[in-house]
Amino acid sequence: MQKINPYNLKISQLRAFVTVAEEGNFSAAALRLELSQSTISHAIANLEEELGVQLLKRGRHGAQLTPIGYNILQQARQVLDLLDSIANEANHAKGLEGGEVKIAAFRSVATNILPSAIARLHRHYPQITLTIYEFDAQQDIEKLLRRQEVDIAIGDVIVGDDIESWELLEDDYIILLPPHATPQDNQINWQELASYPLIVSASGSCCLRTGQCIEQSPIPLTIAYRIREDSTMISMVQQGLGAAILPRLAAAPIPSGLQVCRLPYYLSRTLGPSILKNALHSPAVFAFLDALRNTGQFRQALAG
Repeated sequence: MQKINPYNLKISQLRAFVTVAEEGNFSAAALRLELSQSTISHAIANLEEELGVQLLKRGRHGAQLTPIGYNILQQARQVLDLLDSIANEANHAKGLEGGEVKIAAFRSVATNILPSAIARLHRHYPQITLTIYEFDAQQDIEKLLRRQEVDIAIGDVIVGDDIESWELLEDDYIILLPPHATPQDNQINWQELASYPLIVSASGSCCLRTGQCIEQSPIPLTIAYRIREDSTMISMVQQGLGAAILPRLAAAPIPSGLQVCRLPYYLSRTLGPSILKNALHSPAVFAFLDALRNTGQFRQALAG
């Protein structure tokens, strides 16, 4: 009988096995590990083949441990616990335990993007604390960054010799129409746009971009309201007071009954994090940036 080489065993296989044993079925384990069910099944099948024993009995009611599977489960947990201890020791040395990150961000970014990034960060570094300051105006975000009152600014990408920035996503502007609206298409023309009292942002860069759109119109447009808060703009549209021009991310989640159309003139904003190049950033700051890169258009690479 060929002797088993323990170094052929993969950590990902042990992790999949332990998770299925704890969850009792493959689908729940796949959800917990953020992997496909077929990936989990393949990992355990390879582990059983390498060991030459059956670890789990697959059945209509889930997965049950075999006697040898129960014994190996205890040792697999010990291996994973030791790996956690190694990682915790290294994280402590790198300053990731108990670190703090201060962030200034657009309110729409804080609502729709940051929670998933924070959840991803805390799965690996639960001791890092975050303070988030929400703003509607770009100048408020940039001011805090340059004063070094925050570590990261997340809004319009800041350009400067003293700034390092990354593009996270491009957020297009939309027209939000009231419930009684009956647009002909998912993109309205200038005549249709002119038929509504317009609700636009009174804040900084959004105000300037909306002005660009209005300047391109070949016919007069009526600005009925200039509003600072995105939520107020949406509420006014719900009451049938007009149509609002705002970034798609700021409109999310869009209330039921409201119509969403593209503008006749394309507008967008490029969002991303910015940090000061010469500031002394803690490892926790870079850990958060890594977590942020895995949201939106980014995806975490799955290790085999």
